Amino acid sequence: MTRPIQRGLRISVENQGKQFAGNGFTTEFPSPAGGSRNRQSPSLCLLKIGLVVLMVLALLGSLYWTVSISSFSRDNIYRGYQRLQEQLVADLSDIGKLSHDISKLNEVEFCPPKYENYVPCYGNISDESESADPDSGVEYERKCVAVSGTGWGCLVLPPRDYRIPLRWPSGRDFIWKENVKIKPNEFSMGSLTKRMMVEEQQISFRSDSLMVDGVEDYVHQLAEMIELSNDSEFNEAGIRTVLDIGCGFGSFGAHLFSKQLLTMCIAGYEVSGSQVQVTLERGMPAMIGSFVSKHLPFPDLSFDMLHCARCGIEWEKNDGVFLVEVDRLLRPGGYFIWTSPLISARSLLNEDSQKKWTFIREFSENICWDLLSQQGETVLWKKTSTTECYNSRKSGPVICGRDHDIESPHYQPVSPCVGGIRSERWIPIHKRKSWPSRADLSSDELSVHGLQHEEFAEDSMNWNAAVPLLKAGRSVWVMNVVPINGRNYLPLIFDRGLVGVVHDWCEAFPTYPRTYDMVHAERLLSLIRSQHNACSMLDVFLEIDRILRPEGWVILRDSTSLIEAARCGNPTYVPHHKEGPEGKEEQKTDDLKTKCSTFLCSIASKVGGWVTFE
Repeated sequence: MTRPIQRGLRISVENQGKQFAGNGFTTEFPSPAGGSRNRQSPSLCLLKIGLVVLMVLALLGSLYWTVSISSFSRDNIYRGYQRLQEQLVADLSDIGKLSHDISKLNEVEFCPPKYENYVPCYGNISDESESADPDSGVEYERKCVAVSGTGWGCLVLPPRDYRIPLRWPSGRDFIWKENVKIKPNEFSMGSLTKRMMVEEQQISFRSDSLMVDGVEDYVHQLAEMIELSNDSEFNEAGIRTVLDIGCGFGSFGAHLFSKQLLTMCIAGYEVSGSQVQVTLERGMPAMIGSFVSKHLPFPDLSFDMLHCARCGIEWEKNDGVFLVEVDRLLRPGGYFIWTSPLISARSLLNEDSQKKWTFIREFSENICWDLLSQQGETVLWKKTSTTECYNSRKSGPVICGRDHDIESPHYQPVSPCVGGIRSERWIPIHKRKSWPSRADLSSDELSVHGLQHEEFAEDSMNWNAAVPLLKAGRSVWVMNVVPINGRNYLPLIFDRGLVGVVHDWCEAFPTYPRTYDMVHAERLLSLIRSQHNACSMLDVFLEIDRILRPEGWVILRDSTSLIEAARCGNPTYVPHHKEGPEGKEEQKTDDLKTKCSTFLCSIASKVGGWVTFE
């Protein structure tokens, strides 16, 4: 900044000097030697004396003017130099902060190729897991610690030949072969829900394919077993939400989706990435979950139907505790469908198979299930709609105590007691509204969740105005993720006929990379701040980046200060609050002045060029 000022000063001085020269300071005077030849008159002498006086006065004035200008210039030069110093200090400070952000970006490197299908909490990065037999039956139990403590801190890249999935509904029936990690020997193996056709670059799940024709017939069979005319009457019978255990490649849920049923697929982690990863790639709800030792992260009385078609679970093990978990998740009057070769006529000739089937059948009676029908390898139970049955039992698991609350079971140990009996949400499925009317709960239903109809209506109106996509009538599904340290609205979400899960965002989400097209987080940053450094904003952004598809979208809604910290601050910094002198919260803003986070900009680049901040 001082260079233009100095250049201007120099120009002014030089112009001023030229002005002096123009006024005759360098004009030649006549030589005195000519005075002997010409006699000068007194008036001429007086004129000369006057000119000399004027010259002296002019010279003195010029000197004063020059001194004044020089002094003025020195002051300006000094002030300009001082401004230059201040600007230089500010520039160096900005450069230092910018280089700090760049060093942060350098710390967030791209993950090695072996991370392409990385699922934290399952220890699946070792070379030994790559060669594991997918049919070995090994159960990978979830062992998750905070993200910041895992040592994982890199951006997961998609496979080299990854292609953007086809738009719905085409993407439901065709996926790109290179987008999923699946073994060649799995392309045509398994049950009817785990079959597909492999083309040159695509995997096909078309309903008219000979490979998957059986799904429609199978679903029609289930409708008949429930005494319905066809599968279009599931909704009228009160069935809306379905949990598909060991869901194959999602063909069962894909068919039910067209019948207004929302099917959540769960399956254990697999080395090949099949089932859950393929189902997600087809654009349907799925997550990693298994019946091992922990509750699934869903509240009591969540699903209208649970389905297990050759899911590989040994229901007779551990004194039937897995059947108790099914009962916990099932609504009153809901259905449990089990398809297994164990109960085929041929298998039951085996004494061991008979023993297992006898235990399962008797145990189901002791938890008040009615065996409605059995056809071939498929058996269908209906859970009781009333609570009187539990008081008349002579044996079976005990009723859970009043202090047993698993409305938000974040991977708590499974309980051998029957839960949900005393819940106000004990409403038989046939008494609930059919979809989509179920989404609008009555005042009595809302009061169970501590809500007034007015605030529920206002919230619905706001979101209807904010989400024009729903008004366009497009088919979308949303995985509602309720943080463990926030208010638990997950039971309300399920009662409305939607699906969701309870989750700790300082841990990894139980899914494969490239899962979701959009991540919408409302007040998530505030929740992170309230957890007292359990994890950083950088940890959460890394996880969001992992589960987000290329060209996906991120929408963050939070307080202005936290949004500013995310957008223009250090991603590892989450501002904390302290009490001011008057008891009011004062926010530290020192790190909020840093340059735009280069890490967050890298996410913006991945997701199509921008991140939405409101």
